[in-house]
Amino acid sequence: MIEHCLVRATVTPQIVTILSRYYNAGVDEMLRRFYESRTAANYADDETGLYGQSALCIAGMFIMEQDGQIDEKRL
Repeated sequence: MIEHCLVRATVTPQIVTILSRYYNAGVDEMLRRFYESRTAANYADDETGLYGQSALCIAGMFIMEQDGQIDEKRL
């Protein structure tokens, strides 16, 4: 479990950087928006296995969630 925390601590800044560029928004704003999202909640849950996905994959899931392309119940 500790390894998963380390992976997330390393990958989260990469996710936020991708999202900041995509939305042309500040890092602080994107960090807040990401942490308030269902994607981030699932990313933090070890049982989903999302900690093993790339920053680009997680950012893509967040973008799809924000655009309404993913049903929140399926996240």
